[in-house]
Amino acid sequence: MDQKELQTQVLDFERKRAQLMNVSGQKQQFQFQDKTLEKAIEELSKTKEEKVYKAVGNILILSPVKEVQKELKDQKETIEVRVKTLEKQEEQLMDSLNKLKSGIEKATGQKVEEADEE
Repeated sequence: MDQKELQTQVLDFERKRAQLMNVSGQKQQFQFQDKTLEKAIEELSKTKEEKVYKAVGNILILSPVKEVQKELKDQKETIEVRVKTLEKQEEQLMDSLNKLKSGIEKATGQKVEEADEE
């Protein structure tokens, strides 16, 4: 492998590592939202009220509990799909990083810093 190819691989490795960190951060945010929605749905199932307030923009609107529960469940499903998509992206990036890492190590004879150490 010549110097130019090696440099290209190192740049690709750094770019993919940054992508991995970005995807991991997004996944964590969505997982937090998922837990928050789960808690809200749980609390709504416990209430004896027939109507609750929900935030719509800068105002609160009185809405039926069943309607709010359905909206929250739909949001939760959407977030769960996003988390799964991000997990697949994470997995693909890790595979790609490991292949690049092996190639770089083979070409240089030196260890490359692990992608998950940061």
